[in-house]
Amino acid sequence: MAEVCDVVHPWNVGPDRPWPVVPAGSVPALFTDQMREVDRIAVDELGIGLVRMMELAGHALAEVAHVLLHRRPGARIAVLAGGGGNGGGGLVAARHLRNRGHRPAIVLDRPGASFAGVPAEQLAILASMGVHPEGPPDPDLVVDALIGYGVRGDPGGRTAELIEWANAGSVPVLSLDGPSGLDLTTGRPGTPTVAAAVTLTLALPKRGLLHASSRRHVGRLLLADIGIPPEVYARLGLPPAGPFGPGPVIELDT
Repeated sequence: MAEVCDVVHPWNVGPDRPWPVVPAGSVPALFTDQMREVDRIAVDELGIGLVRMMELAGHALAEVAHVLLHRRPGARIAVLAGGGGNGGGGLVAARHLRNRGHRPAIVLDRPGASFAGVPAEQLAILASMGVHPEGPPDPDLVVDALIGYGVRGDPGGRTAELIEWANAGSVPVLSLDGPSGLDLTTGRPGTPTVAAAVTLTLALPKRGLLHASSRRHVGRLLLADIGIPPEVYARLGLPPAGPFGPGPVIELDT
């Protein structure tokens, strides 16, 4: 592994806690059905395209990874990506990480030819940059972008194999939106579920991330702005004020 791995620790992102910290109870938490409705309103009614939200999610994910690596370029980062929107965000992050001088390795849970829509576009962009799918490397950091908030039941097949591979390693895991395998409404961990050091969830936290049963899988909980206006939440009866006054990425003190 690169020298950078010697300074990475699951809880060591610097004594100054580089992100603004707000109490978790001060931010509304959503059921996954509510998050689906938020996404639908944003995309179908406000015209905030999936590409825009995915780009913001991936950019924030790359920034968090860069901070976890103490902003030292040259790290080997395994980006585990599924074929949905969560995987698309991971692929965006891989592009930004490469632009920052890191060496991302994209590891897919299905054949790349089966990717469709925006995730397929992101995969093609990486291919044009010379970044192609490969087997799991010997990394300094693992980025988990396998399964989003739509998880149903226990992971299986290649997805389960990659979760188990990530959990068996000695380097920290950064999960996008939620640790793959965790039910983000109930907090029930599937078999298997990623044990993340840090989770970067999107827009608003999902209720399952705040359950006591999920704490050992979630690790430190961060929240990223993906450009959804507060008026969308107000339509669901949630407080209209957004939580991102302190910055586009905040840490929730759970």
